[in-house]
Amino acid sequence: MAFEPPRRLVRALGETAPDGDGWLERLPGTVRQAVALRGLTVERVQVPGGRSSLVLLVRTADGTPAVLKLAPRRARPECERAALAHWNGRGAVRLLEPFTTEGELLLERLHPDVSVRSLPEAKALLEAAGTLRRLWVEPPAGHSFESVAERTARQAAAMRAGAEADPEAAPLVDAALAVRDELMAEPPEDRLLHGTFRQSKVLAGDRMPWLAVGPDPVVGEPAFDLARLVRDRVEDLIAQTSGPSTTRRRVKRLAESLEVDQERLRGWTLFRAVESGVRARRVGREQDAELLLEFASWL
Repeated sequence: MAFEPPRRLVRALGETAPDGDGWLERLPGTVRQAVALRGLTVERVQVPGGRSSLVLLVRTADGTPAVLKLAPRRARPECERAALAHWNGRGAVRLLEPFTTEGELLLERLHPDVSVRSLPEAKALLEAAGTLRRLWVEPPAGHSFESVAERTARQAAAMRAGAEADPEAAPLVDAALAVRDELMAEPPEDRLLHGTFRQSKVLAGDRMPWLAVGPDPVVGEPAFDLARLVRDRVEDLIAQTSGPSTTRRRVKRLAESLEVDQERLRGWTLFRAVESGVRARRVGREQDAELLLEFASWL
């Protein structure tokens, strides 16, 4: 099969592994082997696709529509597999096979071009939040998922380094790190979290109206998961003169609807927005950085 990886994927992988690791170069051969192993027929590459994986729309040998997802080890595809297996279709896309090959997931076919983001904003937030609630379950016994404490400690170290090189962002970084320390002092009960949840990660399905895809699972408090949803459509929020007040109302509404502590949600929203803004600036996505840091300043 001859194809070009989506530019979005190539660009994003270049940010996470600027010196390369050979995964993209090996990808054509990996695809051929994965397709042959399962007797699949490839329909097309999903474009723009994800930022850390190649997504192929395929049919199985009996004609069933499916998705073949291939991801490099640094994208933690085996953690994604473990989370999807634990959810077993509850609120999330379903695995169609047990472990076959590392970094290759065969998934049920959803409607890849129809995300909850296509709905009006208020309805989209409602449907996304309802989907997210179903994912918050007890993690499996003996799991190896990263914890919120571990993930944010790693991120905090990178944020400190970023602040040293960017004095303008330093006050926001200091505020975000301080609120993280407060939040980690008394963490609530742990749940299995999606980890990177947003409206574009919720696709239309057949067995359920909306199902989540593409988790980067982590174990911790639900407010951490919900925080990423607060800033969805951040470019629209920034364009509104009422952006700050709209954001505060969104925090309140989401916290109440999902029974999450409002101040903890505000704190994690601040931390995650600053972390994303500093990271965007570090890899040269200046426009994204400006949007995220301005949004964070409202919190």
